[in-house]
Amino acid sequence: MKRIVFARTLVRKEKLTPEDVDVIVKSCKKGIFTKIKGESLPSDSSLIKIYTTTIKGAQRIVILLDEESKVGHFLLFRNKNDIVGKNISIKNPVFKKLLQKYLILWDSDMESDNFDIIDLR
Repeated sequence: MKRIVFARTLVRKEKLTPEDVDVIVKSCKKGIFTKIKGESLPSDSSLIKIYTTTIKGAQRIVILLDEESKVGHFLLFRNKNDIVGKNISIKNPVFKKLLQKYLILWDSDMESDNFDIIDLR
């Protein structure tokens, strides 16, 4: 992943602190992730899940990865004991519904240039 895009609406929805953003960036730099299934994703993209541990405990990060440009788009950051973080899978109806909602919000932010980009190099 070359850089990560943070849609401002999703940053607000996930209540990210500057420390959370730092954790996400550091975790993305490591390049260790698992691809997961998703629905209604943009073409040439995939969902990836990243495991990380913070002072707050075990966390899960979900990124929409543009396979062509190798740019990641932040979607969510959850504690592993959260109802979504516990089972980040399209088979989890709570995750599936949230993913659909967040993809719409992400698309809206991309269209309106309401995002920040962080270079991972």
